[in-house]
Amino acid sequence: MAPLVSAPFWSGKRVFLTGHTGFKGSWLALRLVDLGASVSGYALAPPDAPNAFELLGIEKKIESTFADVRDRARLGKELARAKPDVVLHLAAQPLVRRGYREPRETFETNVMGTVNLLDAIREQPGVGAVLVVTSDKTYANREVRPQREDDPLGGDDPYSASKACTEIVAAAFRHSYFTSGVRLATARAGNVIGGGDFSEDRLVPDMVRASTRKESLTLRYPKATRPWQFVGDALDGYLTIVDHLWNDASVARAWNLGPSDSEMTVHELAKRFLAAYDPETKIVIDSALAPPEAPYLALDASAAREKLGWRPKYDATGAIDATASWYRTWREGGNVVGMTLAQLRGAVSSAR
Repeated sequence: MAPLVSAPFWSGKRVFLTGHTGFKGSWLALRLVDLGASVSGYALAPPDAPNAFELLGIEKKIESTFADVRDRARLGKELARAKPDVVLHLAAQPLVRRGYREPRETFETNVMGTVNLLDAIREQPGVGAVLVVTSDKTYANREVRPQREDDPLGGDDPYSASKACTEIVAAAFRHSYFTSGVRLATARAGNVIGGGDFSEDRLVPDMVRASTRKESLTLRYPKATRPWQFVGDALDGYLTIVDHLWNDASVARAWNLGPSDSEMTVHELAKRFLAAYDPETKIVIDSALAPPEAPYLALDASAAREKLGWRPKYDATGAIDATASWYRTWREGGNVVGMTLAQLRGAVSSAR
């Protein structure tokens, strides 16, 4: 079977990466640089420390612009300056609970931010491939089974609905403007975990914070099942899609990138992580005043496996153990850049 990610393909490619200051964006920036790409990042300034962007030294490795995807004029200017071959769109308001608090900002960023970028790409010659990253939460999710790419889109909360809208926007641009030349795909990954995520209201960062503060961990939905996925596997999927998209118009579509095993609850993940990271942290169950969330989410990634040859390297337990290892290295003042590169390079091939 052909290697998943081709270093020769990415070497020398000019990549415009939005959202490069976020958790996944920082990992992806480091991955692209390691593959030999020339990266221009566009995103809001990184959040308060600690954050992966600063811990991984991303600003010293790429061209970095701190600006908002809602600023169409600035976005177009920076895209034109970068003259990219490939555009990877990760910039978003990525949090469900924040979406409840700030619905307007969520829709403006996730929907109109995508519109602004795709509209700017229409004016930029030379772009060959575009990948818009959305979410497993784009689906209406009315059935208790893994979601397939042709299932109905939906979303009962602002964040999920905004990501479903983003998929519709991408499809509209694909059919209206990108019928030749530019090829546009979307990627729907699972609940990504990995080192360097310090976001609010996410399970792994919440556990790290609870451990640091010597507090108990509170779980809102302990029985909820999610498609837990290691960050390196999701990024490997993004790059695999673009690699195939470059020369194959049939790849210009939506793709699921889910883990090989999805049957792990929030409580099970928490127990596994804390056993590896800090067994002294206690778990408390309290669902009071928590906004509603889907009890079951899973992705059918058979299309990516069969058509692109993509395979996740980690099952859920492996993803948890790798994540705990990263945070232990960070906690002990170790080399997190080296740790990140080691975990990334496990999925990199030097030839195709």
